[in-house]
Amino acid sequence: MKATSGPLPTGDGWAYEIKWDGMRVLADVTPDGVRAWSTTGRDAAVSFPELAALAPALAPLDALLDGEVVALDARGVPSFERLQHRMHVSSAAEASRRAADVPVGYVVFDLLRLGGHDLVARPWHERRSLLERIADDLPPGVDVARVYDEGADLLAAAEAQGLEGVVAKRRDAPYVPGGRSRQWIKVKVRRHDEWVVGGWSGGAGNREGGLGSLLVGAYDEPGGPLRYAGRVGSGFTVPELARMGRRLAPLAVAECPFDPEPPALHRRGAHWVRPEVVVEIAYGELTSEGRIRHPVYLGERPDVDPARVTPPPPTS
Repeated sequence: MKATSGPLPTGDGWAYEIKWDGMRVLADVTPDGVRAWSTTGRDAAVSFPELAALAPALAPLDALLDGEVVALDARGVPSFERLQHRMHVSSAAEASRRAADVPVGYVVFDLLRLGGHDLVARPWHERRSLLERIADDLPPGVDVARVYDEGADLLAAAEAQGLEGVVAKRRDAPYVPGGRSRQWIKVKVRRHDEWVVGGWSGGAGNREGGLGSLLVGAYDEPGGPLRYAGRVGSGFTVPELARMGRRLAPLAVAECPFDPEPPALHRRGAHWVRPEVVVEIAYGELTSEGRIRHPVYLGERPDVDPARVTPPPPTS
């Protein structure tokens, strides 16, 4: 079951949880051991051998858990960037080696089967009650997600602590596998910052032949090199795409303005421009490498001097 993006709902019928920035994993614990898989159906047990500890703890209970595997940074905040060092590993030996450097935890927020009984049709509050009953049986490194009654306060706290956001859940909602539901609403904390446009890439589909995404960056310091931060293709209206295309056309140059150049995949089909246009972008986080994640275009900022655009501190 997946959440739908939307404004934060309020009322007695809703409960609220932190939205964890990790990898969604279902863990099926039976007397035969632990099977675990991602939302794409990929085997997650090899990448995260820590999940094997669920077997001796829960095997007699025959449980199916839904949760998020997370890796914490030095501040104790979930970091998707750190988790990537673990999530693509397919060798058990390599996973064990990396586990020593990047340990992970498993945050459980739903219980879909217990003692051989399918619980998906039960309302969320009943599944949650059963989950809390087995919380003491969970091994170290596996925790039950906390539930809160005040969504607005939790969202403010998530923003203050650099967390990804909040998920609101209807207390009477059944678990609906395989699709997005309005009974779970996710509200992400978004950062807004200015970035300098150094190029653009052509679009595909209904954007073919025109601008598809902007290549943006910022200066380490005024007068320094322009560092590449990523590309943004979401958030544009059709008229704004056309306007931005016209805006950038007279700024075309042959040489890439970024130092160092963007990755080869992002350079493919790129058109470079003089770094004179500043745009505002909302995004989920800024990685330690200075790359924006989940960017959305908000608009041009003609009131900002591009030479003074410097990156905010990383969020992971």
